[in-house]
Amino acid sequence: MSETFTTRVIHIATGATETVTDLTAECEQFLASAAHGGDGLLNIFVPHATAGIAVLETGAGSDDDLLAALHTLLPADDRWQHRHGTPGHGRDHVLPALVPPHATLPVIGGRLELGTWQSVCLVDTNKDNPDRQVRLSFLG
Repeated sequence: MSETFTTRVIHIATGATETVTDLTAECEQFLASAAHGGDGLLNIFVPHATAGIAVLETGAGSDDDLLAALHTLLPADDRWQHRHGTPGHGRDHVLPALVPPHATLPVIGGRLELGTWQSVCLVDTNKDNPDRQVRLSFLG
């Protein structure tokens, strides 16, 4: 039986463009109050059918490269069966199969155990829904 389970929902405004939003600082702030310096797991979950969670380098172009790769794999055109919203919106519903809506990461000594260049990111290609919720849950 675990000693600690704490959860919090944060709200992210992604705007009207496709985005990769770095959530690492929000994760660390949550862990500062939830983990109490202990070890455990952080689960990050986005309860939306058109967004995902990725662990990748940001700020050096990798976030833009990810969006470009998604454009290549999931073009915003009329090929999709799911048709409502902006043109090509059906691709947004396929995104979570490639960028899952969750990640579970180790927490050691109350801090995320990320690699030097790794960040926790919300990936959102859906221009029709600019308001996102992300649930952070610590189990320790």
